[in-house]
Amino acid sequence: MAPAVPTAMARPHFIGIGGAGMSGIAKILATRGARVAGSDAKDSETAAALRALGAMVHIGHAAAHLADDATCVVVSSAIRDDNPELAAARERGVPVVHRSDALAALMTDTRAIAVAGTHGKTTTTSMLAVSLSTLGLDPSYAIGGDLDVPGSNARHGGGEIFVAEADESDRSFHKYAPEVAIVLNVELDHHANYASMDEIYESFETFADRTVPGGTLVIAADHAGARELTSRLRGREDLRIVTYGEAADADVRIVGIAPHGLTSEVTVLLGGDQLTFTVSVPGRHYAHNAVAALTAGTALGIPAAELAPALASYTGVKRRLQLKGSAAGVQVIDSYAHHPTEIAADLEAIRGSAADGRVLVVFQPHLFSRTQQLATEMGEALALADASVVLDIYPAREDPIPGVTSALIIDAATAKGADTTAEHDKNAVPDRIAGMAKPGDLVLTMGAGDVTELGPKILSALATVES
Repeated sequence: MAPAVPTAMARPHFIGIGGAGMSGIAKILATRGARVAGSDAKDSETAAALRALGAMVHIGHAAAHLADDATCVVVSSAIRDDNPELAAARERGVPVVHRSDALAALMTDTRAIAVAGTHGKTTTTSMLAVSLSTLGLDPSYAIGGDLDVPGSNARHGGGEIFVAEADESDRSFHKYAPEVAIVLNVELDHHANYASMDEIYESFETFADRTVPGGTLVIAADHAGARELTSRLRGREDLRIVTYGEAADADVRIVGIAPHGLTSEVTVLLGGDQLTFTVSVPGRHYAHNAVAALTAGTALGIPAAELAPALASYTGVKRRLQLKGSAAGVQVIDSYAHHPTEIAADLEAIRGSAADGRVLVVFQPHLFSRTQQLATEMGEALALADASVVLDIYPAREDPIPGVTSALIIDAATAKGADTTAEHDKNAVPDRIAGMAKPGDLVLTMGAGDVTELGPKILSALATVES
């Protein structure tokens, strides 16, 4: 039986309901019996999935979309103050609730696992959701990406466990009080909200301190930022810290990662026992994510010998090295990577699967602020590809910054000897890539913006060349 919906969220209105985080909360509330409504800038398969659950989804933003009986308006940090629905809510005195507060309310009275870190949150949350479901534990979950079909980013389950992706970008992860907190890595990012690494550390400390008394922090032992955070948290009362990784002092130690095509075989030492299991996605970083998930599950009392094989049932999430298809002997893969560390990790993972083929990248930088701070590192990471085409910056919620363009990234890549060129017309990319690619090559569409839309178009252009 679904838990009662809080009165304040009985008839919620979501502004930007089609977004990854917002749609998941809307889905869970609709499943629990709330009368969900909302709006989004454009129609989508996610919007259609929400309508199938009974939600009213408007396309475009207008004050008239806010129903007279709305009990609250749910927003994310991406919603601007001049949004007409937000302005109407404030004028009428309708409570405005941040997405993180809505999610925190849904997690009340559950055994919550909150997954944080600069990279890998969606993958690790998904690994837990899939493996716990495979074991019949029927978890609830809220993920920042779709597992397989649109709308599969969240689920209301009948079990006691709730797994949620915890977003540090706007400090909203301070709202959660998990039984198990995971920190995968700690790096400087989200430059519009954090001015220094000290601010990042302080924010992650607050997140860790929100763990319920007697709860567990699962944290990486191999990552410099995570190790610094661990040292800052040592001695906290009522917080158990369990480290994982390849470092000699890791509590759950990875002693082997053996790649096998697009899978890996991972061996860990846990509680004095050696355990080997399969990770069904390629790359060392995904193996580490799986071990983080394993460690978190055992912290809840799930036997490692049962959870480890169940982790193999995770076969990927949309936009995380997702194979879009093949044409003319060329595979097209979609990657959400937008931070230099993520770019390098995904390129290294794909390089191991490319055999004698080349790795070609279509990269779309995400955010002017991120590009301003990390353009050099992005360019250096792109040098791992055999050739790359760089699009204009995807602005998302930001206004342009004078002098900050994709040229900064291209210059940095070129300085490292990379074959990197600009393409200002996104519509020209499919034919351009079709002219570059040869049988055996791998093409990655990479970035957190709408570059993901190019995969099918590249495949069509390749098929035309083949015929």
